[in-house]
Amino acid sequence: MTESTLIAVEVNAQTGERIERPFTPEEIEAHSRMQQEFLALESAREAEKSRIESLKASAKAKLIAGQPLTAEEADVLVI
Repeated sequence: MTESTLIAVEVNAQTGERIERPFTPEEIEAHSRMQQEFLALESAREAEKSRIESLKASAKAKLIAGQPLTAEEADVLVI
């Protein structure tokens, strides 16, 4: 797989002139940093979603069995 070159597109608002140029090393570093931050946030969001779904399933099972819920389980059920 070949590595693609990131291209910056600059448009002059007055003339509409469009200029394409390769990213500078600083822009490449910033882009990479933003991608890493996004992936970390997305991973944390998915983990939280999974945690909440597990709590809901546990709370449902306890309600059906007539067992008391933990405070955290009750919190995910209350809207």
